[in-house]
Amino acid sequence: MTLTAQSVLTFLPFLWLGITWAGMSGILGASLLLMLPAPLSWFLFALVTAVVEGYAFTFGLPAVAELYTPLTTLLTGLVLYGLTRLTDLVYEVHSARTALARMAVAQERMRFSRDVHDLLGYSLSAITLKCELIHRLVVTNPARAQEEVTTVLEVSRQALADARLVARSYREMSLADEAESAATVLAAADIRVTLDLSCGRLHPAVDTALATALREGVTNILRHSKAQSCSITAVRKDDTVWLTLVNDGVAGKDRPAGSDGSGLNNLATRLAAIGGRVTSGVRRDGRFHLEAHSPVRPGALRPEHG
Repeated sequence: MTLTAQSVLTFLPFLWLGITWAGMSGILGASLLLMLPAPLSWFLFALVTAVVEGYAFTFGLPAVAELYTPLTTLLTGLVLYGLTRLTDLVYEVHSARTALARMAVAQERMRFSRDVHDLLGYSLSAITLKCELIHRLVVTNPARAQEEVTTVLEVSRQALADARLVARSYREMSLADEAESAATVLAAADIRVTLDLSCGRLHPAVDTALATALREGVTNILRHSKAQSCSITAVRKDDTVWLTLVNDGVAGKDRPAGSDGSGLNNLATRLAAIGGRVTSGVRRDGRFHLEAHSPVRPGALRPEHG
């Protein structure tokens, strides 16, 4: 309806005003280009230019006017169309930048919460366990209690360092170092540990992801199970590294596989970023297992993995 009214107001005054009204045809052409779909709009724009040219020829205008009139319509329409589209593109760019900034903030929040959980959850669980042990030993075995206090201080210093690193970026971790630390903490909780790391040297991103998986598995054992034994193995098969934690804790038996909370969801995200995967659940023999595998060379790295 609007384009129809504009068309009437563009061509009808030609009967009285003549060629002096020809400049309005360029505005009509720009409106057609902006408001109608591409094939139809360009066809109608060409038709408007042809109508103006026909008017100039029919009324016997000079040759200069016959050339100038359609050329003015063409250029005016294109310039108005281009300026309007440029304004729209600038607005879209600003909107896209705003959306990207919001996404970056949301991703940073997710990274921060994930790193706090993965890095500090294990340390805080270890500190709690050690303090409970010290509380029992302080009367019966003061010398052992003093040794455990030294261990708690080391773990707390590492937790403090981890907290500072979380604010900047996710630090690189070593699977071998985390395995030794996990064995010490589990032994303090009277859990027999079988450790077998035969995967060799790993890519830093793979090493960090699997070390994080080991931390999460040990943290879950300390928090949610009553395990008496635990085995930790890491082997390399062809181009894949497999990390497996198996424990006999009874707390995990009532939990269906895949319902392990945010910790394992975080692990799934980390491992998926390097082309890996994590699975967990209760096996037929009643033992709970956590299995993480990753390619030797990470397939797709996120910024936090370097």
